[in-house]
Amino acid sequence: MAGISTHTVANQPPPLVGYDLFTADRALLEAVGRHTAAEVVDEVRDELSVLGRASGSAQVQEWGVQANEHPPRLRTHDRYGHRIDEVEFHPAWHRLLGKGVGAGLTGAWTRPAGHVRRAAGFLIWTQVEAGNCCPLSMTHAAVPALRTDPGLAAEWEPRLTSTVYDRQLRPPGQKPGALFGMAMTEKQGGSDVRANTTGARPLAEAGTYTLTGHKWFCSAPMSDGFLVLAQAPGGLTCFLVPRVLADGTRNVFLLQRLKDKLGNRANASAEVEFDGTWARRVGEEGRGVRTIIEMVAATRLDCALGSAGLMRQAVAQAIHHCTYREAFGGRLVDKPLMRNVLADLALESEAATALTLRLAAAYDDGGEQERAFLRLAVPAAKYWITKRCTPVAVEAAECLGGNGYVEESGLPRLVRESPLNSVWEGAGNVQALDVLRALQREPGALDACLTEIGRAHGADHRLDRAVKDLFTELADLEGIEGRARRLVERLALVLQGSLLVRYAPPEVADAFCASRLGGDRGASFGTLPSGLDTASVVERARPVSDPA
Repeated sequence: MAGISTHTVANQPPPLVGYDLFTADRALLEAVGRHTAAEVVDEVRDELSVLGRASGSAQVQEWGVQANEHPPRLRTHDRYGHRIDEVEFHPAWHRLLGKGVGAGLTGAWTRPAGHVRRAAGFLIWTQVEAGNCCPLSMTHAAVPALRTDPGLAAEWEPRLTSTVYDRQLRPPGQKPGALFGMAMTEKQGGSDVRANTTGARPLAEAGTYTLTGHKWFCSAPMSDGFLVLAQAPGGLTCFLVPRVLADGTRNVFLLQRLKDKLGNRANASAEVEFDGTWARRVGEEGRGVRTIIEMVAATRLDCALGSAGLMRQAVAQAIHHCTYREAFGGRLVDKPLMRNVLADLALESEAATALTLRLAAAYDDGGEQERAFLRLAVPAAKYWITKRCTPVAVEAAECLGGNGYVEESGLPRLVRESPLNSVWEGAGNVQALDVLRALQREPGALDACLTEIGRAHGADHRLDRAVKDLFTELADLEGIEGRARRLVERLALVLQGSLLVRYAPPEVADAFCASRLGGDRGASFGTLPSGLDTASVVERARPVSDPA
């Protein structure tokens, strides 16, 4: 009957909304300040705070929910039977993508501190909805590949770095902004792109070709242009495939089906076939991998940034819940065992944030030493940070108990999303082997990484000992491929440890070095050794705009 209540709802945390995701993240706030020049730091902070407040709003978070509840739909034909090969998205998707483009998440290459401010923004925006970050990432990363051809760069770069989102499929020259996708892998080869069979036949006009073949994964298939690898007469070559040609006709871009993915459901990934598809060569024939490698490196950093963002949101939700939830006579956050779990999770999140922002700063620097540093540090960071994301997301969901298993909590979406970045842009073994390749072919890369690590020499005995162990691994090259994951893990951990020892509060650095470098922990989260200041570690990671 109306008016009768069976119980009063109590002991439930309020929603974590209406806060600034940037200023509420102490580790990120400090990293941005650390890596941004004094003359622009206030501008960068203000810009990121605007994005942070939007990201923490109930409205924008609801867009993220809607975009995932209403995934994209493939329309191969119109009502009359004409082939159109379009993907329909929910309006929330377009609102999110428009916000991301408007926030400059595709425009790092032309602004002061562009990579640091974009990296921080990408980390924030991932926490709202990770799927729309895919086209943002590829659009950003396409710029260095296009710069191998000054003519193409002059034509396309202003569109890719624009802050205007234009969803209409029309000739690129008529659009104020454009998005890029990528189509590299094929059924028979996967990560081994040199096994690609898609063929490229030269046309009469210099630099133009027609493509025939397929791609097993085409990310963001409704983009305005794509970077594609195909076999030209001179070998594997990179091409630009526009979705719409200059005369307004649709390029031949046959969408066979959309992938039914574990997570990342708001974003479309497609299987595509080319049949006389017009393309423009990017770079020289036979140098496709070399041409596209800078794009791959940039998207690999975005994989690490995306995982750092997912971890941050998972940790924020867990700490927020435990701050309000009471059990067994007190708040969960005050219980020693729960506090151990939360502190352990917070360490993983802060270490990921510190390393990814350091890599972004190296892009802004652009010097030879920093480029060498990136060559080794990017695949190592991509390997390790993306690997840590899934266990962090799962443990954070467990902190909410049964509530964390319910879709409305948002944690299941984080859990489903968490394995993606480890697979994208080369799975774990690909990253580990790339580190070995850099060690063998580019000795300057190791020197640059060791210089970075060495800046913390003598500050913590556990870090110093871990560096010695790394040297031992590097000195023994016999069977190195079989030990590649072990080596890369150690490299990533000492890089993180060096940054935290130099820049994080003592309680954070102490806990990280004791557990990750000193080996004083168990195999699961919540097994930090006694004697650490876990309360301070947890408080540092708590969303500071939370009114508790």
